[in-house]
Amino acid sequence: MCQKPKPASPATAEANRAATELYDMANRQDFTDAQRGLIASLPGPVYSDSDPSKISFDPAEFDYLRGDPPVPDTVNPSLWRQSQLVTVGGLFEVTKGVYQARNNDIANLTVVEGEDGIIVIDCMAGVESARQGMSLIREHVTDKPVKAVIYTHTHVDHYGGVKGVVSAEDVASGKVPIIAPGLQFNKYAIGENIIAGNAMSRRSFYAFGGLLPPGPEGFVSCGIGAVTARDVTISYIPPTDLITETGARREIAGIEFEFLYAPDTEAPEEMHIWIPQLKALTCAENANHSLHNIQTLRGARTRDARNFARYLDETLQRWGDEAEVHYGPHTWPVWGNENVTALLESQRDTYKYIHDQALRLANKGYTPLEAAEVIELPEELGRNWANRGYHGTLHHDVRAVYTKELGMWDGDPVSLHPHPPVESSKRFVEFAGADKILAEGQRAIDAADYRWAAQILHPLVFAQPDNQRAKDLQADAYEQMGYQAEGPQWRGVFLSAALELREGTQPPPYATASRDSILAMPIDILFDFVAVHIIGDKAATADLRIDLHFTDAGEQWTMWIRRGVLNARPGTSADAQLTITGPKELMVPTLLEPSAAAGLAKDGKITLDGDTAALDTYSSLLDEFDPAFAIVTP
Repeated sequence: MCQKPKPASPATAEANRAATELYDMANRQDFTDAQRGLIASLPGPVYSDSDPSKISFDPAEFDYLRGDPPVPDTVNPSLWRQSQLVTVGGLFEVTKGVYQARNNDIANLTVVEGEDGIIVIDCMAGVESARQGMSLIREHVTDKPVKAVIYTHTHVDHYGGVKGVVSAEDVASGKVPIIAPGLQFNKYAIGENIIAGNAMSRRSFYAFGGLLPPGPEGFVSCGIGAVTARDVTISYIPPTDLITETGARREIAGIEFEFLYAPDTEAPEEMHIWIPQLKALTCAENANHSLHNIQTLRGARTRDARNFARYLDETLQRWGDEAEVHYGPHTWPVWGNENVTALLESQRDTYKYIHDQALRLANKGYTPLEAAEVIELPEELGRNWANRGYHGTLHHDVRAVYTKELGMWDGDPVSLHPHPPVESSKRFVEFAGADKILAEGQRAIDAADYRWAAQILHPLVFAQPDNQRAKDLQADAYEQMGYQAEGPQWRGVFLSAALELREGTQPPPYATASRDSILAMPIDILFDFVAVHIIGDKAATADLRIDLHFTDAGEQWTMWIRRGVLNARPGTSADAQLTITGPKELMVPTLLEPSAAAGLAKDGKITLDGDTAALDTYSSLLDEFDPAFAIVTP
């Protein structure tokens, strides 16, 4: 049965009202800037290609934020303000020759107009959103052809819409280059988002509110953009031109671009871009109107906060005296040299402060959680709206510095080898008693001690997952924590937890491991993806070798499973039990769903030479991933 969210408790309402004193609410400059240069508002919803009756994004969902409505008791006032800003959508002129389609997706699409064509910088997350953005460009700016696409970094919301911008055929022919940072762009773009993609997707739907209805009691924004569009087509075209050093230049359509290579920052491969004749700068996601993640809640490689600061300072050294506008792949631009340099300096110092103070306290013996509880930004940094925690938060960024520099162990022996959650929960409940835990949980909620209520009820929920009273109480605690959270990802996590405690695990709204992304994997990464599906204990005694000939790629590979591990390398094997031959688009389903191979072979689409029983053995060793695995229950 669907349960309505509960209202804010009196304590939450008071906490949110009191929070306004922490923020510079009188500063309205961001509202002026977010509207500056508006050419055309969004034309309406974005519809899904897979099902044209489904709306992927609807700007009307955010009408409750428009105008100047009072801040509801169920939303932190800082997050409410930011959500009003990041739902201002449409086509904007950033400066003469630079345009952005904003907020029909979580990320922006930026277009630079040259003499005989346009250059697209980042492509949003979905083909459908990017196509709508390009249609606004075509209607209101220019019909010049696309001369190049630039990916600033390896995250899906910056390349996923590429086929809404350019065709794979134009890229393959050399007509349109795709420029991206680093020699390992493919590895990180595809590998990070797909190999751990099932876990990452599940966590993403929590953090980005993908399971929540929009509204004051649910999803209000992603903090750095309106929303991660639903039911979109995530595409990928590998880059053809890689930037591997700072100072590299490209001239495209009469416009010169200069690049600063900034690896191991917000993404493993990232770069800043300077357009000297337009005095226009982007630092990609290393500078936005938000504190960024040093460790994402969705799950990704831990980042180097010191590198954020280092490359922002190098950018200031190179172009800080000249830059007149900074445009980002999220949020809105900043105009005027004084304002641009102030933004970059403030963000630089924020990331360096987090890094340095976390390690200062680590060297004094503080654990990550202890340090996160006491570190506060200096007032000049903390009251700057651009440093507020709308993506990362100060609390979990401090803890992430520990992870990056010291590893996963917090240094306390008790956390080195604890019992797993269910086992320790059973022991705790047996010792304390379920009735006493319920009573303490209720007392904590009545006292508005929501963090403790969630914590004390957790063992009971894990020890007795059918105890609905315990789940309902814990949901009540998480809900109020979500209403008070400034960070939209914390809000999403807590409110999604409350939803699933009350109603059970929710189906995922879409799959991020899209067919296009999997097919675009380089073959070596494809085998990495297959390898994480091997059930190690079942494969421990296996002795299996299969050769694969990818006809369209002209590559031969051999893979083998021994000692519980799948390995693969280019070439063939003299003792392969089976050889499979076919194009990559059919070899992928053969590797991931080998039961389909017989039908493909029967239809003459692939060939199987050798002992086909090897496929049955291989199939028996593959695991399946549930996209809706439990998080708040065992």
